[in-house]
Amino acid sequence: MILFKDRPLMSRRTFSTGLASAIFGLALGCRQAVPVETLLTEPLLPTKNLGNAADLSLKYKDHNLVLVSFDALQAAYVGAWGNPRPVTPTLDALTAEGFRFANAIAVASWTVPASMSWFTGVYPSEHRVTNKFSVYTPENKQLANLQELAPNLVTLADVLKQNGYATGGFTGNAGVSGGFGYQQGFDTYYFDKGKFGRFDDSVPRAVQWITEHHDQKFFVFLHGYDVHGQSLPPQGLDYRFVDQHYDRKFLGSPREQELLREEGLDRGSVQLRPEDVQFWRAIYDEKVQRADARFREFLKVFEKLDLMRNTLFVVTSDHGTELYEHRRFDHGFTLYNELIHVPLTIVLPDRIRGEVVPHRVSSIDVMPTILDLLDIPLSDEIREQLRGESLSAAMRGVATPRDVISETDYRQYTYKRSLISPEGWKLIYTLESRTRELYDLNGDPQELNECALEYSSRADELEARLFEHYRNIGHDLKAQTWQPGMNPVYDLQAG
Repeated sequence: MILFKDRPLMSRRTFSTGLASAIFGLALGCRQAVPVETLLTEPLLPTKNLGNAADLSLKYKDHNLVLVSFDALQAAYVGAWGNPRPVTPTLDALTAEGFRFANAIAVASWTVPASMSWFTGVYPSEHRVTNKFSVYTPENKQLANLQELAPNLVTLADVLKQNGYATGGFTGNAGVSGGFGYQQGFDTYYFDKGKFGRFDDSVPRAVQWITEHHDQKFFVFLHGYDVHGQSLPPQGLDYRFVDQHYDRKFLGSPREQELLREEGLDRGSVQLRPEDVQFWRAIYDEKVQRADARFREFLKVFEKLDLMRNTLFVVTSDHGTELYEHRRFDHGFTLYNELIHVPLTIVLPDRIRGEVVPHRVSSIDVMPTILDLLDIPLSDEIREQLRGESLSAAMRGVATPRDVISETDYRQYTYKRSLISPEGWKLIYTLESRTRELYDLNGDPQELNECALEYSSRADELEARLFEHYRNIGHDLKAQTWQPGMNPVYDLQAG
């Protein structure tokens, strides 16, 4: 039996030396008990262990594949990544059955560009689905679309379909709307236009489709906005983790979150009381716990249909989100770790338990890893397209040190690129202002002490490597003018 004990929320990030101690010193007070239905009472998989990962072939030809995206899930809010509050029993149990990538970094800090890189294996600068609109002017508004912006790219679903897989995608729409080209290669691709859909919407449809196709090899993409700031449970929040003495200055509504996001963008930061910060983090934990419970319902169909033995699970998030770690909310505008450090778990039928991959990896590695694990033969065209690398070596314990790159052109509000070196140095370069930030993640994992002037030669070195990376993929960052503009995602932004 898996048991959990409720504990106070511990600090994940701090945002200033003086204020941090006040905020993180607060206790949450009395809370409602964790709902019983969210606690697992039995393992997800048989407790079988075939030995060390190094001994496995890591080839699973003709196995099913399930790729799951918990949209906007920051790694620090998952138990297996350090959250002391037991809000992710399902994710934690599943992770205990496979490989936990402790330092997975998203290639972008918001949904539209980050998710498309899973399906194309290239950087957002290359697939070019970097904003909601490819053109946005008062006279001309063109929705970004992969087939128009990068028609030569082959998607993961394309490749699997060509290799005999039934392909089904079941999503929450918005940033993974079929209108952007995500439906390419899918036999079925569900998205409900005009909403931030949840697992409540996508899981039942995915379960029905799997039930109908379980006698075929299949690829399922499951996605939900359950933890997103613009999504609420159908029956509303129950505030299970909120301090009972909180004065309810905020209620946790999407409108409040939206206004906080826009204020942070317009002013550079927002000013909240410590108890307000704790409130928003408690709301996020509630959303995470609810999403985890819905995911458990999804997994039940695999147990019922005896599909665990021939299915690979890749469970991750497209990006994290800001919860005042740097005095802002939401995601997209920056490349700090609260936005790009994401959970990544790969579960294989061999039932290797408790393997941790400590090396820093990139979400751009997801597509090549999947194709390698499924033993899919790659054409020269696909090999040339893929920018990442298979994580099979890392799963066997072989270190593959390299620079990890992320980027964002969020709403054309800003244009940022980042590089994290194998040694743990991180450079963030803002193109429109030609400014840079440098952090030593080993001694400053919360990115509070910017040190580009102090270590200018190190910053010069990383900047040169960052710009060289983009030249190598055909993008000279110095040859373009980076002018901030407008490319809205929400109606409020176009007003």
